[in-house]
Amino acid sequence: MKPLHRILALTAVAASALVPGAARPAQAADVIHVANVSRTLFSLPLWIAQRRGFMKDEGLETTSNILDNAEKINAALRSGEMQISMGTPEAVVIDGYKGGSLRIIAGNTGKLPHFIITKPEIKTLAQLRGANIGILSEKEGSTYVVQDIAKAIGLTPADYKMTAVGGAPTRWRLLKEGKIDAGLQPFPLSYEAEAAGFNNLGSVIPFVPDWQFTTVNADLKWAEKNRDLVVRFLRALQRGRDFMNTDREECAKIAAIELRTTVELAARALGDTEKLGILDPQLSINERGMNRVFDTLQKSGDIAADQKYDLKKFTDLSFWQASKQKK
Repeated sequence: MKPLHRILALTAVAASALVPGAARPAQAADVIHVANVSRTLFSLPLWIAQRRGFMKDEGLETTSNILDNAEKINAALRSGEMQISMGTPEAVVIDGYKGGSLRIIAGNTGKLPHFIITKPEIKTLAQLRGANIGILSEKEGSTYVVQDIAKAIGLTPADYKMTAVGGAPTRWRLLKEGKIDAGLQPFPLSYEAEAAGFNNLGSVIPFVPDWQFTTVNADLKWAEKNRDLVVRFLRALQRGRDFMNTDREECAKIAAIELRTTVELAARALGDTEKLGILDPQLSINERGMNRVFDTLQKSGDIAADQKYDLKKFTDLSFWQASKQKK
């Protein structure tokens, strides 16, 4: 026979289910593990959505994991360790043309926020000849952008070295340690570098006006089975992006915490982000920027020369489109 207190408890629960308006146990939140390519401003819409409760409003609990390069991120998406990533699109595009299941499901950063930061001894672009330039990884945005800049200033691949070291914070640390000579740095790290006596040789935008630098990515094998979760995530992410337009002061505070910088530098970064149009207001794809990525991948041999640009091969924007519909 069951103990009396157990019988009474079960009876009370059953009775409460029959009473209109009776309190019910809170439903557990759906968990989504998010991979971020680097601790940079590109992830601010996510951090805002987490800290302001927008993810919670959608019944979601999300994590933010810095994995530092596309190879790690895409392996984690395929294994199911991570469900969504906010990272670079190059490896996803390549995977799509190989018949893989990785897809871009929304845009994020449609222009490059980087500046060419060098050690104090390098004061001009011409002095990059012979330099060891730190890059994110072998097949990501900064790799190709560095190559474009080098070509524009008359350097051949034999005139400089590229070393895959990881994201912007890692590049900044190695630059300070003297282990690399230069690296592309987004703000606010570029501001910190200037203040520390390193040289800023200018924005990369004159060399590369449009470039789809970061996107929201997922493995379709998971996303299609969890469409509602993906749509809810994108809806909360958009609220985070919208909040950047409504409360700059609060956003600067959140950015300062997540980027481990000062509120003043974070506020300056937010201002430059808006001025340069770096983060897309609707999380949409920058078509010209995506075309530039495709062309570069094709020139490098990562995509066959006979292939045509086809957005459908590496994107599934149906999740993003559904997130724009009113609930």
